Amino acid sequence: MEKVFLYTDGGSRNNPGPAATGFLIKTESGQTLRKGGKFLGQATNNEAEYYALLGGLQEAKEFRPQQLECFLDSSLVVNQLNGRFKIKEARLKELIFAVKKLETEFITVRYNYIPREKNKEADVIVNQILDEQAGNFKNTSLL
Repeated sequence: MEKVFLYTDGGSRNNPGPAATGFLIKTESGQTLRKGGKFLGQATNNEAEYYALLGGLQEAKEFRPQQLECFLDSSLVVNQLNGRFKIKEARLKELIFAVKKLETEFITVRYNYIPREKNKEADVIVNQILDEQAGNFKNTSLL
């Protein structure tokens, strides 16, 4: 495949709190090749955004695209990945390292910021997972 589009979103309720990821992989014509997500347990919004991207990258590998265009509604994550913002949190540094390692599976990867309104499909996946898990999640934090 020449080019694939990856849309990802991560969310946390109460930041940190119950968190989930969502992703969609699409062709240039807009056909959805795969979509999914997962419940993370307790995480921050930024961690959830990175986990969503990691999950999407892992799934996109199977399509072996020449180019991978990633679309996220987190300007922080996009700017960190594009080298415009410094990474201060140790946990995010680990996640960025994991993303950069997965990047090597592709010839070209680009990270693009899009407004939340243009990322609704991935957001719906996140919220469906969070709604399903809301009754099952018990905060195990020692705070």
